[in-house]
Amino acid sequence: MPHSLTKIWIHLIFGTKERIPLIDESFEKKLYEHLKQIIENDFKSLAASINGTSDHIHILMLQNQNYSIADIAKNLKGNSSHWINQSGFIKSKFAWQTGYGAFSISESMISEVKRYIFNQKEHHKKSSFAEEYKRFEEKYGFRDGNR
Repeated sequence: MPHSLTKIWIHLIFGTKERIPLIDESFEKKLYEHLKQIIENDFKSLAASINGTSDHIHILMLQNQNYSIADIAKNLKGNSSHWINQSGFIKSKFAWQTGYGAFSISESMISEVKRYIFNQKEHHKKSSFAEEYKRFEEKYGFRDGNR
């Protein structure tokens, strides 16, 4: 086979440091656009959906095979933290939590995950980010020591 073929959909999730609600509605759309530009320009990947709440972000992306998810997440978080702080959107210092969640998504689930990401604000009227993240850990087998 002369070419390598990959199609890896990733659902990436990361939160603000200590889950402090720092992402204000006044700049959240600008933040999502900034993240999309990094994903598409710097990592030659497709940002299919980005949304979140005041304390976390969800991204559905089609990952380019030439970049690791660790490098993408590190760059997205570092670049966007710096951008938020330099832009003066908030009075306090903005920072993301240290870790992130990255989950592979099958092609058949793309529409459902897009809907889930789109409806984040409505979803989080019923449950917190901590509860949501715990469900992801359980769903993907991280609660039983499989890391």
